[in-house]
Amino acid sequence: MNLPAYLPARTNLLRGLTILAVVLMTITFAMALFYAGTDATQGNVQRIFYMHVGAFSAAATAFFVTVVAGIMYLITRKMAWDRVALAGVEVGLPLATITLVTGAIWARPTWNTWWTRDPRLDAMIVLWAIYAAYLTLRATISSPEQRARFAAVYGILAFVSVIYTTIVIRIRPDTLHPLAIAPNVATTGVGDNAKGEFSTTDRRITITLGVSSISWIVAAITLMWYRVRIENLSERVQALKLRLTANE
Repeated sequence: MNLPAYLPARTNLLRGLTILAVVLMTITFAMALFYAGTDATQGNVQRIFYMHVGAFSAAATAFFVTVVAGIMYLITRKMAWDRVALAGVEVGLPLATITLVTGAIWARPTWNTWWTRDPRLDAMIVLWAIYAAYLTLRATISSPEQRARFAAVYGILAFVSVIYTTIVIRIRPDTLHPLAIAPNVATTGVGDNAKGEFSTTDRRITITLGVSSISWIVAAITLMWYRVRIENLSERVQALKLRLTANE
């Protein structure tokens, strides 16, 4: 079987990106545990938000890649773009799952519940369901061209859920979800209604959030690149099986 041929420069770039992702993620965990200051109102549980925010940033990036790849497929009709779009969702959905899980872990000591009806939380679970349905849609269509076309349109429209989930905490006054960075260290609300905002006065918190987002995004891009290569190899295997079957 002939394996997909890649330029050595691209392979070396992917290896370098892999090393960079590992280094950045290691730095992120170290900064979250030892560099960032302890939040005055939330205590150490606040540190999980560095993973929470970073994972969502990476998921949003992966889903945006799906949008771009979907547009490019509709323009060029090249299946390579469909593979990129698929990689975006297959990487973005687990990252969205990490966002949900870390959010629930943070909410338990902060809100005294794992989950509550809240505009941001509701938007996030709907986002997760929309992109899970994307994979289901692809599995129900046998024609590669039709599957790629429908998936491209779906992937573009689905990004509306990402935009809404991102901005809902700024346009809905009834949300309990804190802003990632707020003007002061303060807890808005009382008891179960406490939001627990972050601080812009402690630069270590702001810097750690920034490094975390960058690290997770780099990791997501690296994983998408590997996923595309795996899909290319899978298609070569399928093509080889068809040729062998035809020759029997």
